[in-house]
Amino acid sequence: MLLLCLIAFAVLARQAEALDDGRSIPGIFRPVKVGGDRDYPPYEFLDKDGKPAGFNVDLTRAVCEAMGMQVEFRLGAWAGERQALMDGDLDILQGMTYSDERAQILDFAPHTIVNHAIFARRDTLPVANLEELAGKKVIVHRGGYMHDTLAGMGFENDLVFSETPADGLRLLASGQGDYAVVAMLPGSYIMRENKLDNIQPVTRSVATVRYGYAVKKGNEALLARFSEGLAILRETGRYQAIHDKWLGVLENGKLKWETIAVYVGAVVTPLLALLGGSMLWTHFLRKQVAQRTRSLSQALDELSRNQRQLVQADKMAALGILVSGVAHEINNPNGLILLNIPILRKVQADVARLLDAWREREGDFTLGGIAYARMREEIPRMLEEMQEGATRIKRIVNDLKDFARREEGAGKALIDVGDASRKAVRLVEATIRKHTSRFSARYEEDLPLVWGNSQRIEQVIINLVLNACQALPDKNRAIEITTRHDAEAGKVILCVRDEGTGIAPQHLPHLTDPFFTTKRETGGTGLGQAVSAGILKEHGGCLTFDSAPGRGTIACLELPVPKEDTPS
Repeated sequence: MLLLCLIAFAVLARQAEALDDGRSIPGIFRPVKVGGDRDYPPYEFLDKDGKPAGFNVDLTRAVCEAMGMQVEFRLGAWAGERQALMDGDLDILQGMTYSDERAQILDFAPHTIVNHAIFARRDTLPVANLEELAGKKVIVHRGGYMHDTLAGMGFENDLVFSETPADGLRLLASGQGDYAVVAMLPGSYIMRENKLDNIQPVTRSVATVRYGYAVKKGNEALLARFSEGLAILRETGRYQAIHDKWLGVLENGKLKWETIAVYVGAVVTPLLALLGGSMLWTHFLRKQVAQRTRSLSQALDELSRNQRQLVQADKMAALGILVSGVAHEINNPNGLILLNIPILRKVQADVARLLDAWREREGDFTLGGIAYARMREEIPRMLEEMQEGATRIKRIVNDLKDFARREEGAGKALIDVGDASRKAVRLVEATIRKHTSRFSARYEEDLPLVWGNSQRIEQVIINLVLNACQALPDKNRAIEITTRHDAEAGKVILCVRDEGTGIAPQHLPHLTDPFFTTKRETGGTGLGQAVSAGILKEHGGCLTFDSAPGRGTIACLELPVPKEDTPS
């Protein structure tokens, strides 16, 4: 009687909540409609009797049992199942790979990790990554993750589609297509079960992705119930048991589930009813705790970002003071050199007349172990080179002092972007010589002046040049700086082009995000491009990037040409 009362209470509470939401709850008032791929072993497939089987199927059954939900499976062609979810004919897909693009229209609850591999016939040359598939006929699962990925890389015209991964590997084995991209574990399973001995994996991991449940945006309640069920299965050990049964393909033994089913029916069902009642009481409390946890996490993240920015700003201020002091110390002895060299040149001219007369009387002699006839030509040239070197030191030190000078009160003025670029290049000349032997700069003549702070524009150019240097794999790769005036757009544009490793497509939209970096292990902070973009935004300009892996990068800063000689 107590059990019946609890069940009745749970049903009434669920019905009240459903009426409040204005819709029925899948799994309580009707079965949850779960979709999947009909031929994606060992994750999900139709067995020889036409019944759903596999890791995903057993996991979904266990989750629904744990949460007291009914379930109805529908396994078919994957592209059709995805469309059915978007049309509302399905409630949830049990085997969807996560991607940022899919996350725009779907919500995910991952439950495992999947590695994708490249398969080829044994007589085909191997490839090392997805980029090397360019121009090849590649077989992919229609509507699958690799279909989306390779289409996004521009390979759409070279793709050969199959309705299932098994069909794709059979096409490859029969001589159609050059390569197939399939998840590693299903690919190995299909090869073994279908005895496809003439194909093999040539690259075992080209993408490691999260894999699990997915619902259409707006169905968070159902996804939360599946997430809770997964948590229960992990705590009780049932998830690991299901994982070992289907995905532990190298183990000899297989678990027997018939006995477990008997105990589930006799023991777990009443416990699940009690659990359902308790979940109702804790539902609203859990929502409150989750909301406050998110708020606290956001506050902590914001505090951490602000702290890192303050530390970085303090470092840059200390570096500016240090640079100013060092520049002053260098200028003092360099000033003596510049002062003394003209005197030495006059002395050398006077002494040369005396030594010429001595040579006419006594014949040739040596100075410092070198014949006087040669030294008479070399000494003026050496003094000239010394004066040029000292002048260059003075110019670089002055540029460095200007760059490091504090900006309080510094306003905008009409500046020449070409001059700012020349100063920036002089400051990082040593780094450029270290990374490339093919540096060039082409500045368009008569560039219009733009309103801006020369020091801050130099900072942006230095950052772009240093990033270009760090992208080069060897010194034979080139870096080129160009400037031009786009009269139609009313802009002055400076571009830094490098022949480096390039940038992955998924990283391009995030290059100017604060603290985003792909060089964290080598000391990158992720602030350089964010600061540069902020500086250009203050000047009414922008920072753009054009890149692809293996093809280098073009980074361009654009500044508006003023219509009048007054700052906007």
